[in-house]
Amino acid sequence: MASQLTFIGAGNMASAIFGGLIDNGYPAEAITATSPDDDMLKQHRARYGIQTTGDNIAGVSEADVVILAVKPQIMREVCEPLQEALQISRPLIISIAAGLTIETLGQWLGDDSLPIVRCMPNTPALVGEGATGLYAPPGLGEAHRALAGELLSAVGIVEWVEEETLLSAVTAIAGSAPAYFFYMLEAMENAGVARGLSRETARRLAIQTALGAAHMAKESEHDPKTLKQQVMSPKGTTERAISSFEQAGFEKMVDDATLACFERAESLARELQDQ
Repeated sequence: MASQLTFIGAGNMASAIFGGLIDNGYPAEAITATSPDDDMLKQHRARYGIQTTGDNIAGVSEADVVILAVKPQIMREVCEPLQEALQISRPLIISIAAGLTIETLGQWLGDDSLPIVRCMPNTPALVGEGATGLYAPPGLGEAHRALAGELLSAVGIVEWVEEETLLSAVTAIAGSAPAYFFYMLEAMENAGVARGLSRETARRLAIQTALGAAHMAKESEHDPKTLKQQVMSPKGTTERAISSFEQAGFEKMVDDATLACFERAESLARELQDQ
């Protein structure tokens, strides 16, 4: 039988995960979502056929897995009322909240021996193309690790990290990174318009080129550096463009941006723990 899953929170990321699970054959009747938003729950029942409730405690009482999918800033007030129910059901806890450590979650859930996995998904999970970083403490059993990985792989790839602090690095190069690529697409669209293309044509060309390049990078035996060099002809157009990027310090800009993201993820974690 499929594990009974309860999502505490039913927003975009939660619906991306349970929608991906259902698309991959997971039984909708084994999934429950909770939310104070009755309209949202009604929409999810109609679209996915899942169980819904506005009562978090009822939602976790029969669950094998509880996915915490609410904003970090309200996590404490959501977790503390669940303590008694979780002592009875003792499900696997999967948190998708940025910045909240397993230690902090254990305290708020009233039991630091509960099996907890932290994950950092990103928004392309909404279209089944997510990239999720996962961390589990050393004492977590292999069955729980396997279950967490299986559930998150329904919406993209998963990568385990061996230290919890590395989830901040995952945030910098995956969790927040879709916005970096959207920024690049925005800039390319504007550049195309400046060169005389219509905005619609420039946008379609830029998006398809990004999609094609990412697919090539994923499927190729070569690393991105080699693929870049293969597009460049000596004294050609691509070489001139890459040279312009290099002169502008493109690689340092990327490093600086990811470092800023990493440092903010670290400081956010400290702020949340001091709540």
